[in-house]
Amino acid sequence: MFRLSRFMEALRDGGAVPAPRRHAGPVVIWNLIRRCNLNCKHCYSTSADTDFKGELSTGQALAVLHQLKAARVPALILSGGEPLLRPDLYDIAAEASGLGFHVSVSSNGTLLDARHAARLLACGVDYVGVSLDGLRATHDRFRRSEGAFDTALAGLRTARRAGLRVGVRMTLTEANADELPDVVALAEAEGIDKFYLSHFNYAGRGSNHRGDDAHHARTRVAVDWLFDHVWARTLQGRAGDFVTGNNDADGVALLYWIARRQPGRLADMRERLVNWGGNATGVGVANIDNLGNVHPDTMWWHVSLGNVRERPFGEIWADRAHPLMAGLKSSPRPLEGRCATCRHRDICNGNTRVRAFAVSGNPWAEDPGCYLSDVEIAEVPGAEVAG
Repeated sequence: MFRLSRFMEALRDGGAVPAPRRHAGPVVIWNLIRRCNLNCKHCYSTSADTDFKGELSTGQALAVLHQLKAARVPALILSGGEPLLRPDLYDIAAEASGLGFHVSVSSNGTLLDARHAARLLACGVDYVGVSLDGLRATHDRFRRSEGAFDTALAGLRTARRAGLRVGVRMTLTEANADELPDVVALAEAEGIDKFYLSHFNYAGRGSNHRGDDAHHARTRVAVDWLFDHVWARTLQGRAGDFVTGNNDADGVALLYWIARRQPGRLADMRERLVNWGGNATGVGVANIDNLGNVHPDTMWWHVSLGNVRERPFGEIWADRAHPLMAGLKSSPRPLEGRCATCRHRDICNGNTRVRAFAVSGNPWAEDPGCYLSDVEIAEVPGAEVAG
């Protein structure tokens, strides 16, 4: 995850450059349940409104929490499907909170009423994220459910009133890129704590809609708009919490944005971006699906590394026997194509490997979602001045 607001605050304030990011254990996104009351076009878990056999029992899920604690996992994102459909969600969340995890819940928001919100708060949930794919008509079309926007927005409001920290996530596509400023404005007007711009990834049902991915020029316009917007807020002393994900080229794009506006800050800001380190799949981010299978992240459900019912999570995660994990944990990664020659690999770490695999069948091929130009990947902004 690219914490844009924190980089903008560093650009404004300067100060010491943080040390390189180190992952004692990965953040775990855990799909507790695959059932969902919606049938979204871009669902990576291909969820549906039906029960899926073989899901972890309450006892098994609680045992997994202790495996994760032993593996030094700092934070859990409890997801689905729709996690509010799992009756023991609150038992699992309370146990996780008691063990010291930072606990988040990722929901579509449509079921998030006052009862759920109060129970989430009581069991120690730190944050609830809800996706909005645009304004009403666009969101309902993506979610394939009329009224989904209104109920999701009502859920966000209910959660805020209950005292929960809440966030909005928007997945950028060709169909909704023009609505990014409107969704941000809505989130700000509602007092939402966090805004997450997620780039489109090719997994689950989303792999059938690759053509919906925002074209490179449109993506760059959207990202530059977000940079401008967050910078303006930062100068006003209210940077907020804006993050992006699923396209680590955003870090390099920010470097070029800085080169156009504050070229004197290129050196220290590039060092900050390098120390951030880019894509963390297989290193700082992990996924457990509803059956207990472990994956490098949520977009790699077609690659299972092992099952927590058969082997402790920590052992599975440390094992480099699978060639994908060996490559993901390598530094540098064995990249090919444009990514192999890019001069910013130390910032993006090869970007999102699952997109490369989805298009070419080769996880180390160039990422088709990288929107940087050939000129940009071949140069380092400011290098000619420094030289």
